[in-house]
Amino acid sequence: MSRPRGRGGRGARRTPALAVEGAPTDAGLSPSARQQLGRIARRSLVRTLREPALIIPGTLFPLFMLAVVSAGGDDVTNIKGFPTDSYITFMLAATLVQGASGLATMAGTTLGTDIGTGFVNRLVLTPIRATTLVLANLAGVAVLGLIQVALFLGVGIAAGAGVETGIPGGAALIGVSFLIALAFGAIGSLAAVIGGSASQIQGIVALVLALLFMSSMLMPRNLISTDWFKTIATYNPLSYLVEANRGLLISGWDKEALALGCGIAAAMLVVAVAASVVLLKRRMA
Repeated sequence: MSRPRGRGGRGARRTPALAVEGAPTDAGLSPSARQQLGRIARRSLVRTLREPALIIPGTLFPLFMLAVVSAGGDDVTNIKGFPTDSYITFMLAATLVQGASGLATMAGTTLGTDIGTGFVNRLVLTPIRATTLVLANLAGVAVLGLIQVALFLGVGIAAGAGVETGIPGGAALIGVSFLIALAFGAIGSLAAVIGGSASQIQGIVALVLALLFMSSMLMPRNLISTDWFKTIATYNPLSYLVEANRGLLISGWDKEALALGCGIAAAMLVVAVAASVVLLKRRMA
């Protein structure tokens, strides 16, 4: 007598564990890499949107800094050689970078929670790869990054900021800021993989904010009179992220600033993702 092949029979096949997080897979077939990426990316996005305690401070604090710093900066624009007569336009570039840096906490917290709760260890029994997990974790960062850029630009323009390069430059500004957001998200993911929990991530925002104040955030590098501060700002990679945005807002299509800023952001993204994948593979081994 043949045994039934339904649920509980010897011939029954188990649905991969990933199906719990998304749509069921076809019987006997492992989900493709695209399906894996899509399902975990949706999970990352939903978890991100369900964390207002992480989203709201990371969105409001950069706007608060923009309002406070730009309110007292009108006299700065009178300095000979200052590139614009609108300090809020000057500061808006740094606000975009500051907002993007906060996404490191978001990406690190979600991945760190998965590691700390054992979710990543359970994925060892599934065909999911470390690369898929790291890239999918950036889905929430990508969506929230676009929302933040649009919000910061809208608030800045409403408050009197201008975009020298017009609508095409505004679109380019969104693209550059999006790349920077992904780079910081990847750094947050790397910190989570190294630390092994979400509790290790909180110091990233404070560190980035300190680096921002030691960059060309408040004053163009060529107008910084203190030699040691100018040297730090010159070697500080965040200066070039700010200046890539600032060029589009103030000086036009500055190809050198765009190349440096986008190049540094892309390098941050690639190195952080690659290191995260290598270290996560060791955790999943």
